[in-house]
Amino acid sequence: MPPPIKRTASSERRRQVTTLLVEWTDGDRAAMDELMPLVYDELRRLARAQMARERTGHLLQATALVNEAFMRLVDIRQIRWQGRAHFLAMAARLMRRILVEHARAQAYQKRGAGAPHVTFDEALMPHAGPVDLVALDDAMSALAFEHDRKAQVVELRYFGGLSVEETAAILDVSAETVMRDWKFARNWLFRELSRRTP
Repeated sequence: MPPPIKRTASSERRRQVTTLLVEWTDGDRAAMDELMPLVYDELRRLARAQMARERTGHLLQATALVNEAFMRLVDIRQIRWQGRAHFLAMAARLMRRILVEHARAQAYQKRGAGAPHVTFDEALMPHAGPVDLVALDDAMSALAFEHDRKAQVVELRYFGGLSVEETAAILDVSAETVMRDWKFARNWLFRELSRRTP
């Protein structure tokens, strides 16, 4: 008889999150109440990572970003969650959208004075430095139009903070494919942002 499978606390938690996501998608509103405490710390981690890239003195705080993203996640009806990583990737995408909307509103209020900048680290761009958040969003949209999966890799890895393995599982590709897409997307975004920046 084979030995019993040992489950770590983190793998048990991931399984529980996946189960609750499926129940929530199937219409069980109580599942959402159970899910929130399980994912809140990870949503805060994502929000802090997103806010760390923002300029000092940003009007939004991490808690407000988590709350806004969570409210938008609750409103998503037609999605079949694949698990915790998929949920966090969507949360990261929504947080980025919220920050971009905020940046566009700020730029509009300043009547073209320019959108806020974010700092890019070497994990994404070959040469780190401040990048216009609106320009980045436009570049990401252009990348998604031409190379959708590669844009998803950036969203999952950089904005979502997921590992190569988690990204590969969500996209149903190999880890090697994720790394190739990651390298391609970094270079593509660098060229596109260099072209867009005067």
